[in-house]
Amino acid sequence: MFPHMKQAAARYFSQPLVGLLARTGLHPNAVTVLGFLASGGAAWLLAQGSFFWGGVVVLLGSALDMVDGALARATGRVTPFGALLDSTLDRLAEALILGGLALHFSTRGDALGVFLTLAALISSFLVSYVRARAEALGLKGEVGLAARPERIIILSLGLLLGQVALALGAIAVLASSTAAWRLLYGWRQSRG
Repeated sequence: MFPHMKQAAARYFSQPLVGLLARTGLHPNAVTVLGFLASGGAAWLLAQGSFFWGGVVVLLGSALDMVDGALARATGRVTPFGALLDSTLDRLAEALILGGLALHFSTRGDALGVFLTLAALISSFLVSYVRARAEALGLKGEVGLAARPERIIILSLGLLLGQVALALGAIAVLASSTAAWRLLYGWRQSRG
């Protein structure tokens, strides 16, 4: 039931933006690239220690990322390359954002901050990898609590509220749990 609620909420919040973007004629791949560029801007702000404004830009870039697929469907521009571009830039955006935080913490000599950021990055990548690999093997892989939208919300809230370490720790724990859940789910499916 939770995935259906999540999809309904995403549609409710994204439809006005999708309608606006569809009227502009902007290509969905351009929206994907704009979201990625926003993530680069967020990474720069975070590296400078501007957590609040970095969080705002992370949310803006994520809003674009949330609608690129819906825009492609609404305008009849769904392509395999668009899906590949979106997935690739999602991973790079997450690496840039967390890399900006790691750079900030490392220049301040904050070993715990660096550790938490790297733990969040590695576990986040595992979530995506286990799903992609499971699906490439013909298994279902979309289970767990910490897919990319949830991780972005947790990180953004942590940045906006000044609770960055707590957010990074939560992402590391939840994403690791999600990767393990997906792995176990794949194992159960493979046993027949």
